[in-house]
Amino acid sequence: MNAIISGAILLGYWAIGVCFSRFWRTSGDRFFGFFATAFWLLAAERLLLIFVELENEMRPYIYIVRLVAFLFILYAILDKNRRTNLPKRSN
Repeated sequence: MNAIISGAILLGYWAIGVCFSRFWRTSGDRFFGFFATAFWLLAAERLLLIFVELENEMRPYIYIVRLVAFLFILYAILDKNRRTNLPKRSN
């Protein structure tokens, strides 16, 4: 049952990543590229969890992928706010 639920979550993350990548291609905004990468990392983390046994001691290290994905999201937000709040130079 865990594999089925993880598979459904994986599919959701992958689909969200595809949507963000499409937004990134049409707008060219890095924000969407970072979000697409983050959601694809979350999908990869779910895929790894499907194949790792529940009692495996290496399982906690898989969550580092989730941490990296959340850091991508945080960086995207900070980067977007930093780029939009820069003072304009007058020439």
